[in-house]
Amino acid sequence: MANDKFKTIVANRQAYHEYFIEDKFEAGIELVGTEVKSVRAGKVNLKDSWVDVSNGEIFVKQMHISPYEQGNIFNKDPLRVRKLLMHKREILKLFSLVQREGYALIPLSIYFKGSLIKMEIAVAKGKKLYDKRASDAEKSAKREIAREIKERNRV
Repeated sequence: MANDKFKTIVANRQAYHEYFIEDKFEAGIELVGTEVKSVRAGKVNLKDSWVDVSNGEIFVKQMHISPYEQGNIFNKDPLRVRKLLMHKREILKLFSLVQREGYALIPLSIYFKGSLIKMEIAVAKGKKLYDKRASDAEKSAKREIAREIKERNRV
């Protein structure tokens, strides 16, 4: 989703190591003014966050947005639960997908789409330890091949 037209603020790179990404969705985030200023400054952490569907609404939990330095009394709790903005049918679709065994909703990235702040969320299935080892071995093999090609092109 986040390509050249969109400016990525923060990406959850660890999610690709921990999960198999099945499907991706875009959602808006309901933020207050000082949170928007902190997000624009890039002071966001998605590492331990997850997305939850309850009562037909969708929320992101444990997403840390650092307090804005000049925000004084208007700063909110950095780890507060934030509502995501999606169409009702999309929320119901996500709810049905997550009901399957072993699936979860995780945030992948936060980015600007024009002047709006959007979040890319994914339906993901957790990897086992042997899956992580296999993907690491595959990545290192690709790196090794690329390195050899680069060295051959130099000579």
